[in-house]
Amino acid sequence: MCGIVGYTGSQEASSILVAGLRRLEYRGYDSAGVATVEHGAIEIRKQAGRVRVLEELLRQQPVKAHAGISHTRWATHGPATDRNAHPHVGGREGRRSVAVVHNGVIENHASLRRELEREGFEFVSQTDTEVVAHLLARELERIDDPYEALLRILPRLEGTYGLGVVAANRPGELLGARLGSPLVVGVGDGEHLLASDAVAIAPHTANVSYLQDGEVVRLTPRQFEVRHRDRGSITPRIDRIDWKPDAVELGGHAHYMLKEIREQPDTLIDACRGRLVRAEGTAHFGGLNLTAKQLRRVRRVVLAACGTSWHAALVGEYLIERLAHLPVEVEYASEFRYRNAPLDDRTLVFVLSQSGETADTLGALREAKRRGHPTLAIVNTVGSTIAREADGGIYLHAGPEVGVASTKAFSAQVAVLTMLALHLGRLRQLSFPDGLTVLQAIESVPALLGEVLKSEPAIEAAAERIAPARSVLYLGRDLHFPVALEGALKLKEISYIHAEGYPTAEMKHGPIALIDRETPSVFIAPRGSLHAKTLSNIEEVKARHGSVIAVGTAGDDDLAGLCDAFLPIPDAPEVVQPLLAVVPLQLLAYHVARLRGCDIDKPRNLAKSVTVE
Repeated sequence: MCGIVGYTGSQEASSILVAGLRRLEYRGYDSAGVATVEHGAIEIRKQAGRVRVLEELLRQQPVKAHAGISHTRWATHGPATDRNAHPHVGGREGRRSVAVVHNGVIENHASLRRELEREGFEFVSQTDTEVVAHLLARELERIDDPYEALLRILPRLEGTYGLGVVAANRPGELLGARLGSPLVVGVGDGEHLLASDAVAIAPHTANVSYLQDGEVVRLTPRQFEVRHRDRGSITPRIDRIDWKPDAVELGGHAHYMLKEIREQPDTLIDACRGRLVRAEGTAHFGGLNLTAKQLRRVRRVVLAACGTSWHAALVGEYLIERLAHLPVEVEYASEFRYRNAPLDDRTLVFVLSQSGETADTLGALREAKRRGHPTLAIVNTVGSTIAREADGGIYLHAGPEVGVASTKAFSAQVAVLTMLALHLGRLRQLSFPDGLTVLQAIESVPALLGEVLKSEPAIEAAAERIAPARSVLYLGRDLHFPVALEGALKLKEISYIHAEGYPTAEMKHGPIALIDRETPSVFIAPRGSLHAKTLSNIEEVKARHGSVIAVGTAGDDDLAGLCDAFLPIPDAPEVVQPLLAVVPLQLLAYHVARLRGCDIDKPRNLAKSVTVE
């Protein structure tokens, strides 16, 4: 959940390390630090606070070296202090034999700490990571090869780790190890990089290799060696990043979240490119690795995900059941992995994850595979662990998403699920004319989203009504219930206002007790089969002096006349309305957070990729 960047090459390391950390600030952190090694000496600069604080420290106390590691820490063991910040050093009597950065949790750190303290190693932090540094330093007292020493100590570590290591006796060498926490190697010309996310190394190279669990890497400016801790040498697979380095630049936008909201028309074009087949009135996917005969045999679909991906999966449930008449269950991945859910041999399991590294979702995938079920993935990150371990899947092609609160990845997931519902429907009872109608609706969405984005001034004005609130209700029917959940989540994540999403008809079964002048309600109410019922629900709120903001079809005067603020979206078939209706909610959350002075791209306590349970 934290950021790791390492470098070895001919360039000055500290500036590259800090620039990499800046690109990883979206992941959530509370301290930052670097360790460099030159001429047999390890230099440490670290401090609680933002990367800019570390930059100022480096200006005051510069370091000159060509190899090093760096880290942004999100506190797990011990509060955010200078001492608990990474990197941590290992060695007896103040010697700095090694420096270590770590993502993950060492579950047996307490027993290891007691063992090392008995042998004279002094601990200065409260972290679990420091035991790794001292274990490695102790092993280096017996052998002089840090790579071999690292391989020897890894079996002692219980839990998860993504490790970056430099050693005083090998100045140009950079080591990494992975078990449950992502690491990627950047393969450059006379230089190599190590990072927890390819975003950090994109300016230096497009050639990357994603380490898998159990793999340990040794990097020098011209050497790239990988071994598995149990199985020996491995020939690394090199992938190529399919997006440009400037994709992670702000490009004149005030925040990454705003940039990514505005990118959604292009995001959906990329997500659909080459997948819609007009001649057959369907969608095709190259990576499912299941034949039409095998897919026709499926009698049940399970979608497992967390957070925003779970909301996208709920939209998929409605669509697959509507278009393909297949029963669908949406599971929290964190619960599914530990439940003994009955799955028969005609059940197809999909997992959804933007990063492809979400720990609970990966656990759900592994549990389904263990039980012998075909398990497919919908992910954004090529080469991620979920993408590699799934039997097949669908890439989102959404490009890098930097803002912690997911926006364009959610839309890409919903678009992919809409196409998947079309594909499964056409394999069953959905007729060609009906399939073609759905296909044309999907094709129309990018242009319609452009119209939605033009209404941002009205959304900004509506945000002024919500910004003072302490609690907000989001309400939607049918396909728009998951959209209500997602709108509420966005508001919670970045503005810290309590918000809850409900099916509109459920309001009278409890939540209506909350309605008063200080509790706004946001209705997602485009024209559709249940529109008249939603208008009645809005009347109930108004009768109790509640303020109402509604997302509805442009030109719907009946709805607009009931609301305190009306946010229009273009008229569109119901199957694609969620893709349009969610964008005003994303912008609403953004502008509320801006008005409240919140750190929009780096909301408190949150991280972009949740790689621990």
